[in-house]
Amino acid sequence: MLVQDLHIHTIWSSGDGAVVPEQTVELVAQVRHARVVGISDHFEYLVDGFIEAYVDEVRRAGLHVGTEVNGQAWADAAREAPVDYYVVHCYDTDADYRALERLLDTGRPVIVAHPHAIGTRLARVPTDCRVEINNRYIWRGDWRSYYAPHAQRFRFVLSSDAHQPNWLNQSVARHVAGQLGISEDLLFDA
Repeated sequence: MLVQDLHIHTIWSSGDGAVVPEQTVELVAQVRHARVVGISDHFEYLVDGFIEAYVDEVRRAGLHVGTEVNGQAWADAAREAPVDYYVVHCYDTDADYRALERLLDTGRPVIVAHPHAIGTRLARVPTDCRVEINNRYIWRGDWRSYYAPHAQRFRFVLSSDAHQPNWLNQSVARHVAGQLGISEDLLFDA
């Protein structure tokens, strides 16, 4: 069993074509592939009156509630959401780096999602953020030269970024972390 997995999507991410109908909160809770599990569906699909129902369903399942925030466009609205943590796309723009600061001001953990796949410059990311290594995007680019210079600068979170039940694992992310000498930072008690 994994220690934690906080980047998991469900059918609440209704506009994400990679999510299959079987990927429900209930299924993720039943599989319980990690001691600490969090659902982090895409914020932009939750804003039209769905955030309260989403939070309620995830909490009733005994899971941590997160949300994946697509850069600065959604950061200010996401600050008001009653979630436990944020998984954030930080594109290489001044506005996105400032958005990380605003989300950190909430006191909730901020995880920078798949940074090497979207071109985040880790040198510009606040060190209070966690940096994610996940199974889904780790093969996009040279992960070794991207993460190695920052291995001591950040705390890292490993995740599946699961959109389907068969993605609920972290074998590749854990291999990469081991190659880089990175230990996972645990955000919540098991």
